[in-house]
Amino acid sequence: MGQAERTIEWIIVRSRWLMAPFYIGLIAGLAVLFVKFFIELVHYIQIALSGTESDIILGVLSLIDISLTGNLVLIVIFSGYENFVSRLEGDGDRDRPNWMEKVDFSGLKQKLMTSIVAISAVQVLKAFMNLEHYDSSKLSWLVGIHALFLLSLLVVALADFIGAYSGPPEKKTRHGKA
Repeated sequence: MGQAERTIEWIIVRSRWLMAPFYIGLIAGLAVLFVKFFIELVHYIQIALSGTESDIILGVLSLIDISLTGNLVLIVIFSGYENFVSRLEGDGDRDRPNWMEKVDFSGLKQKLMTSIVAISAVQVLKAFMNLEHYDSSKLSWLVGIHALFLLSLLVVALADFIGAYSGPPEKKTRHGKA
């Protein structure tokens, strides 16, 4: 291996650190979601005593929606950093989530898609709880997009299932023999 090749490989391996600011930005986004959650919570508490059953349910669904989005961001931060940048050292931290060390790229895709489907389902449910604010066209789009997310999740799960049971490919030489 020549010096040029070693230099290129060194640059490629170190380039993973360019992703670290992205994860710091996502932490800032998580902080914004945190603020938005408490704004929604205060609003929910204000309407809880005088609101209708539908208002109460919509308020809770809004809180769930923000929580699911926060979970999605957290999954991307932890798994993305761990899979693509560097191992997270917990210093023996007992508070460290168990799933952090177990989620590979395939698991990350599944968790992301599952979270997106859940968020989409909450949006559709909120629309059905608040039908007077939606026309049939907008409702059709919401349901269609949700169905597309569901289909995407099924395709990802099926691809991972097939990949897991197809076994590793055989190592072959230039002549096609092992």
